[in-house]
Amino acid sequence: MRTKKNGFHYNLMVLPGIVFLALFSIVPMFYAVMAFQNFKPGRGIRGSEWVGLDNITYLFQLPDSRQIFFNTIFLAVLKIIANLIVPLVFALLLNEVRQRFLRKSIQTIVYLPHFLSWVLLATIFFDVFSLDGIVNKTFGLFGIDPVLFYASNKWFPAIIVGTDVWKEFGFNAIVYLAALTGINPVLYEAANIDGASRFRQLWHVTLPGVRTTVVLLGTLALGNVMNANFDQIFNMYNPLVYQSSDIIDTYVYRVGLNDLQYSLATAVGLFKSVVSFILVVVSYVLASRFANYRIF
Repeated sequence: MRTKKNGFHYNLMVLPGIVFLALFSIVPMFYAVMAFQNFKPGRGIRGSEWVGLDNITYLFQLPDSRQIFFNTIFLAVLKIIANLIVPLVFALLLNEVRQRFLRKSIQTIVYLPHFLSWVLLATIFFDVFSLDGIVNKTFGLFGIDPVLFYASNKWFPAIIVGTDVWKEFGFNAIVYLAALTGINPVLYEAANIDGASRFRQLWHVTLPGVRTTVVLLGTLALGNVMNANFDQIFNMYNPLVYQSSDIIDTYVYRVGLNDLQYSLATAVGLFKSVVSFILVVVSYVLASRFANYRIF
């Protein structure tokens, strides 16, 4: 009886999450049928004309479609690589700090930006990289001409990737720090007795100890190749840098809500979801094979 009572309490605790998931993730799937219709809001889904794959075909005929898909994959891949390397290097360096108070303080400071909204950070970064911002003023001290970062398709992708790494590397480093604590201290003692330097211990003990974690995070990250972070780009980009920063999600937002092309926007979103689903399945298969990670 006590077990059943506890089970009821646990199910009751999970119920709000299930309702939220159903309303915002499961129910909207039924409206994906709009991708195969010439949807008219006045007629509704039942009264709108069925056009089959015309919206998907029209999507690939658009002159901007290739650039949008390229931007999405390019920015997402750069973020994945940077968010694997930078947190790992930071965790390795932080692990070498012997003063516990200093190590915890640094970890807390770099962890805090993860909780800041991109709405707030976009305003801050705009001031930092503006024509009279601190970056251009620093350039002026060395005789370098000011750069229009927010109007340059050359610089803006670097700003997108750099600011994303700055915001998330402290949070992502937690996984590596946890993996470092799982390395057997006896291995370091044995390496020290053999005369290995700190660098040799890092190369032959620490890195092999976190190799599985790096492989796991890298393979799981494949599922996010089609996601380049809508919140960040939507709050930071502008029409001058659409060529280098317009991604699938921002395009769907503009076409669906601004231009009222609901069927086309749904077709784009559905295509992205199908590709993302395939990538997620592939990433879990690779994680199971190379990192012995399974969810079932």
